[in-house]
Amino acid sequence: MKRIISVLLVLAYIFCLSGCKTAETKTKYTDYSFDSFDTVTTIVGYEPTKEKFDDNCKKIKNLLMEYHKLYTIYNRYDGLNNLCTVNQVVGGEHKPAEVDAKIIDLLIYAKEMYALTDGKVNVAMGSVLNIWHQYRNDGLDDPENAKLPPMDLLNTASAHTDINNMIIDADKGTVYLADAKMRLDVGAVAKGYAVQKVAEWMQQQGMSGYVLNVGGNVKTVGNRPQGEKWKVGIENPDTENEDKPYIEYLELSHMSLVTSGSYQRFYTVQGKNYHHIIDPATLMPAEYFMSVSVLCPDSAKADALSTALFCMSFDEGKKLIESISDAEAMWVLPDGSQQYSSGFKKYCVE
Repeated sequence: MKRIISVLLVLAYIFCLSGCKTAETKTKYTDYSFDSFDTVTTIVGYEPTKEKFDDNCKKIKNLLMEYHKLYTIYNRYDGLNNLCTVNQVVGGEHKPAEVDAKIIDLLIYAKEMYALTDGKVNVAMGSVLNIWHQYRNDGLDDPENAKLPPMDLLNTASAHTDINNMIIDADKGTVYLADAKMRLDVGAVAKGYAVQKVAEWMQQQGMSGYVLNVGGNVKTVGNRPQGEKWKVGIENPDTENEDKPYIEYLELSHMSLVTSGSYQRFYTVQGKNYHHIIDPATLMPAEYFMSVSVLCPDSAKADALSTALFCMSFDEGKKLIESISDAEAMWVLPDGSQQYSSGFKKYCVE
């Protein structure tokens, strides 16, 4: 009998230790930064101590910055070949650039998204997007003299946007642009791709109970401590409506939410706003919607699809999103009304 009691006591002690560990109290912490991808990064997570949270945030932000340095087309870094290197013209032509595998993987993925979206997501549009970037910056610096890019200039640049001229040699680890006037711009896929890869790394490291928000690219990593889903809001594109800052609230678990909209990055010419999402078909800012939000487990796919749907009519976009089994979408039309894919509303809460 004593032996049985002793065994029961030992088992009870082990169970208590296990239970105490499971019930470890975790506190919610938040970190803000403006280091990666030229936007605000918000990290929300639950940890037993702020020291643990801060240590994890430092690792997360370091990895995001690594992706930022590789994917930027605006800055060079000593000892690093990035997409700025790929775009560089030497002696009137591009040269094959030996790059990190993270660039190769991104560009291969970008080609897949080009095919999936029938060319609405095209990382070879850099020659056109660069013109818009210059005119937008000039217009923001000198609003009274803001101008639109001449259409003949845009048409000339669009002749150099064939994604087939982006030559990837995965074995050699090189990227080569066969058209000397071609330029890459990965803005439609890079943030989402980086967020997805960072989230996968976090899971491998055992991090859970986090939400990453990199400039509107939201990714949940694990649930909250008691298993609850995360509640996430979709911003109202009518930014003047102070009574309704969010138009939908969703409960998410192991999901990504990405919104593309016309209401954040824009400049004004003769009283009209011109945003940064350029439709490859018209070479002008797309005018179908105020915003498009995409739900998908994969943040990279959600990022690409939100851009693609923003540049399609509702009927075209609805057909595309319904053909993808793990993605849902919500559209906000110019009159403020909302449309949904067939499975979107099941994520919505009051």
